[in-house]
Amino acid sequence: MSGSGSAARLDRTVARVLQVGIYLGIGLLAVGVALMAVTGVDPMAPAPAPFGLTSLVEAIHSLDPLAFLWTGLIVTIATPVLRVVASLIGFERTGQRRMVVISIAILVVIAVSVLVSSVAA
Repeated sequence: MSGSGSAARLDRTVARVLQVGIYLGIGLLAVGVALMAVTGVDPMAPAPAPFGLTSLVEAIHSLDPLAFLWTGLIVTIATPVLRVVASLIGFERTGQRRMVVISIAILVVIAVSVLVSSVAA
């Protein structure tokens, strides 16, 4: 397998991850906004408590607009992380050890950031 061919394939895969993640996130947010309009939810009203991950699936099944908004936000925030994971897998498959280490370091920084922010909250 040639280096340039595998690099191009990795670039396409990473681009696809970003594209699907962004489209999915935007779609979920749009559905949430549309459901808010249809059900008469006032976007300026005080926000209820955030959804827990366990209740999101049930809330989506009941077409709760806030569940779609929360899920859209989660997908949008998770997309860059998935991009790093896709890159990490691609770098591992093509034997680019230095880039694997850099990708792992990025994921560690993200994980520490999430951990610190959740402890501080």
